[in-house]
Amino acid sequence: MNRLFGSKSTTPKPTLTSAISNVDTHIESLDVKLAKLNAELQTHQARLSKMRDGPGKSAIKAKALKILQRRKMYESQRDQLQQQSWNMEQADMMTSNLKNVMTTVDAMKTTNKTLKQQYGKINIDKIERMQDEMADLMEVGNEIQESLGRAYDVPEDVDEAELDAELEALGEEAEFEMGGAAGESELPAFMRDEVPTFVDEPPEAGKVKEAAG
Repeated sequence: MNRLFGSKSTTPKPTLTSAISNVDTHIESLDVKLAKLNAELQTHQARLSKMRDGPGKSAIKAKALKILQRRKMYESQRDQLQQQSWNMEQADMMTSNLKNVMTTVDAMKTTNKTLKQQYGKINIDKIERMQDEMADLMEVGNEIQESLGRAYDVPEDVDEAELDAELEALGEEAEFEMGGAAGESELPAFMRDEVPTFVDEPPEAGKVKEAAG
């Protein structure tokens, strides 16, 4: 049945890498054959240089010509295979570069989509209004700082004579307060006017002050 209607082949399709490897293997086998033919040609050439003209020399010369023909055929095949390998390597390199480009493009698409989602939630007008409000607030703050740091000048209509009189009055008030404080440090009235009944003689003023101090 499979022969009549055919069946799906399960054989993996060849890739450029495997094809390049196969071609390189053929090139290596041709290089081995060419090396062998070159060795044979050198041998025949050495013999021909020592032989005189005759049937023997002609036979060896005929063999050498056939070997030379085979060598040219192998060299032609090798050149073709090398060109094929080079072309496939170029194609493989282009395929690899294309894959890298596609990967880069996909990554850029994903990044672009993410950026649109993120920046799409941002309202530029709101940000600009907020910046304007911040600038206004900073300006108001600077004006407040300048106002608070302003020095208060003495009014020009204040009379210096009145200021001197007020200063003198403050000095007299301070002297009066200091004099009152000094008076309070003297002997208390109950110790000056009255003497206890159990004291025979009134105490001397100096000693009372010492006791009080």
